[in-house]
Amino acid sequence: MRACIDLGLPVTVVPGPSAPVAAVLLSGLASDRFLFAGFLSARRAERRATLGELVSVPASLVFFESPQRLAESLADMAEVLGDRPAAVARELTKLFEEVRRDTLARLAEAYAASGPPKGEVTVVVGRGAPAQTLAIDLDRALRAAFESQSLRDAAATVAAATGLPRRQVYARALELVQSDKP
Repeated sequence: MRACIDLGLPVTVVPGPSAPVAAVLLSGLASDRFLFAGFLSARRAERRATLGELVSVPASLVFFESPQRLAESLADMAEVLGDRPAAVARELTKLFEEVRRDTLARLAEAYAASGPPKGEVTVVVGRGAPAQTLAIDLDRALRAAFESQSLRDAAATVAAATGLPRRQVYARALELVQSDKP
């Protein structure tokens, strides 16, 4: 699939009733392991907290998204997850099927400029690079969780999502809160 995409050849799949599988295949991103996360919350703080929980998942991430929230959600993904490669697939297996591939930030800019697309939208986000430092991912996840949770709850949520010791995550959360004070 990646070779066809790189050569600019048109590609499509007919998966039956599974838009997430079709989107992963058409994205050209890693398909050996992916997590279907469903719809993100319409509320920004909740959406960012959920994304914070997914920062360190070692798999491609798949979301359904409302066309009206697409640009905003892509921007949140870029900020919380990091500017990863991604694909926005719409109207899969239909006449006006379209897949846009780029980084999250560039896709967010493109959809903010062009307005909401028509039809059903599936977003695939490439996995984070293994070389990304855990500290940056941890800080990003904690900051996203702080938007909708107390320090204690944010630390517990992020510890559960990352598998890191709760005490270590709580200590880092305290450092972040103290460094952000004027």
